[in-house]
Amino acid sequence: MGNDLLRNRRERLPSRARPGASMSRAELAEAVNAHVWTTTGQRIALDAHSIARYERGQSHWPGRQYRDGLRAVLGAATDAEIGFYRTPRGNAVREIGRSSTWETDTLTGLADLGSKYVDLTRRGLLGLAAYSTVAAALPGESWWAEMGQRSAERAARGVRLVGFGDLEAVRDSVAFFSRMDQRHGGGHARAAAMQYLTDDVHRLLNGSFADDGLRSQMFSAAAELAYVAGWMAFDNGEHGVAQGLFSSSVKLAAEADDPAMAAHTLRAMAHQAIDLGHPTQAQVLAAASVAGARYQAAAPRERALLGVVHARALAATGQSKAAASALLLAERDLSAATPGSDEPTRVFFFGEASLAHETGNTLRDIGDLAGAEHHLEHSVVTRKASTFKRTHAVTLGYLGEVQARRGELEQAITTWGIALDAMDGVQSARARQTVIEMRSALATYKAANSDAATLDERASVFLAATN
Repeated sequence: MGNDLLRNRRERLPSRARPGASMSRAELAEAVNAHVWTTTGQRIALDAHSIARYERGQSHWPGRQYRDGLRAVLGAATDAEIGFYRTPRGNAVREIGRSSTWETDTLTGLADLGSKYVDLTRRGLLGLAAYSTVAAALPGESWWAEMGQRSAERAARGVRLVGFGDLEAVRDSVAFFSRMDQRHGGGHARAAAMQYLTDDVHRLLNGSFADDGLRSQMFSAAAELAYVAGWMAFDNGEHGVAQGLFSSSVKLAAEADDPAMAAHTLRAMAHQAIDLGHPTQAQVLAAASVAGARYQAAAPRERALLGVVHARALAATGQSKAAASALLLAERDLSAATPGSDEPTRVFFFGEASLAHETGNTLRDIGDLAGAEHHLEHSVVTRKASTFKRTHAVTLGYLGEVQARRGELEQAITTWGIALDAMDGVQSARARQTVIEMRSALATYKAANSDAATLDERASVFLAATN
């Protein structure tokens, strides 16, 4: 149902550019942007596409600055007079699914995401419908070109001059948050990453740039920051936030004309879909990550990362032979990644241990438990545990599960004990989930096996302390 109150108020105002005509959506957006800048000193990027979305009723509760500006320009005293109303808190995840659709202005969506952060963290799980919104409607080449043009037009209107020093600051923050996530888990600093992205970086993205090259690099860096913040939210079980950030990352990458960055994030979205039990959507997203220019633009190490998650998605949809072929291609791609090759820093974590981790999970999912155990063990012994503490703990949890399924109970108990040791100081919902699954497996044995009972008690204490 459309928002007739908003549309009627706009159409009652005269156009400044066309005598006798009504105010256009673009004119309304420009007037709101100017009002917010004049009254608050903050820059927003409302455009005609966003106004059209509001009038179609696709967003019932924009961010506060957008509502304030619209009320002022349209002469309304309350939000209700222009057709806006707060959706129930339980609908926050569904609302972000709509506001993350591909036609929404990138920076408007980013601001909306920041304003909805609290509601989304309270209701973190995503349903199948939210994945369908993103996966089933992946945009094509014409959309990609349009996003780049839209970004250039926005930059031409920017006031604050953004320089190379600003770009370096954003890149430094990406490196900091990424290493924090890898070592300590997504539960540490994810709120800080979110605030920095939707506040400081958002203002930079609304600025003007000396040339298109600097603009492209800034949007690419912002896309990577959105991905890192999204991954931290995913690892912490805040799945609504994660999907909103991942969608923003793909759109920022499009504005930067950086297909490899978009592929990197689509791969993360596929990983999330696999973990949440949406294999069909995972396959759509993973296939998009390795399609055409996205795969071709990626460096060999990144191609291997894209490929191994594609293999996992194929395995999750029952395509065992295709999954095996994808694993072989990922191995070849990683072997082609040589020191000094031109590869982005975002793949610093992906090497032999990571490939073995994902290969083990893929083989587990197609029923090859012996192969899964071999690769997960290889991942454990080859990973730098102190640098990648979170993933090391998760791998140990998966390895214990496979060993238990193979009937190697004593070995599984030993592995799970090491996993609990490795989780000290790690805040990660994914790591915690391996402990929940550990206790489920131990329930069969703890009455008759004292070692199983002891480990189960340790696991219980751990879960109580991290709840």
